[in-house]
Amino acid sequence: MLYIISTPIGNLKDITLRALEILKLCDYILCEDTRVSKILLNKYEINKKLISFHKFSEKEKKQRVIENLEENKDIALISDAGTPLISDPGSDLIKTLIEKDLPYTAIPGPCSVIDALVMSGFDSTNFQFLGFIPKKDSEKKSFIKKTLFYPGTSIFFDSAKRAFNTLKIISSLDPNRKICILKELTKKFEKRFSDIAINLKNIFEKKIVKGEIVFLIEKGEIIDNIEIDELIKLITQNFSLSTKEAIKIAAKIKNRPKKEIYKKVKT
Repeated sequence: MLYIISTPIGNLKDITLRALEILKLCDYILCEDTRVSKILLNKYEINKKLISFHKFSEKEKKQRVIENLEENKDIALISDAGTPLISDPGSDLIKTLIEKDLPYTAIPGPCSVIDALVMSGFDSTNFQFLGFIPKKDSEKKSFIKKTLFYPGTSIFFDSAKRAFNTLKIISSLDPNRKICILKELTKKFEKRFSDIAINLKNIFEKKIVKGEIVFLIEKGEIIDNIEIDELIKLITQNFSLSTKEAIKIAAKIKNRPKKEIYKKVKT
């Protein structure tokens, strides 16, 4: 059996009793960085073999894992922090297990995405997680444009040293959009920054922030009451998109068929 085990995202006490139990019983543990995982295992006096299993070694080591599972061995899969497979290695392995009908299960626990959503105070009815934001400005701008028109809360990971640049792009597109940034979640120096984009940009321009952060963009209030033709005009003008592209986005925002909106625009 393969056990996909969630581990603490910061505070080492945030681990379930079941997770500890499985880690003690399994034959070995797959992890991203053995040095990071060793800290957790040492705290709970768990002496198990750690095997490095990251995005560069997943394909190479997958066959060995498959063979061991076919031999009825119990294997744990953990990430450096949080829930495995969430912007972490393991997806390809799970797909193969499904194809070969080999057993696996997930041991739930900490997840920075959900923790950040709860901490943000933003609406949690409708939200999307987008992984890591692109590094290149052109790709980042396109990425942000899509989040600004998503009818819910958008969540993504970013580097603290690039946060100012991200805020600068958001401010240029929608300076009054509400943003929440969280760093050091569950740790002693946990910090929450929440304000409109332009204000946070000014704060981060002068503030040195380190480490990885979770970025949240709140749903824009303007799109709730705006008429279809006005919305399409806004999308085309502000984001340099074609009418066809704007219609697709407007259809998703308003939750209406594309054909209906296309006809309305043409008439």
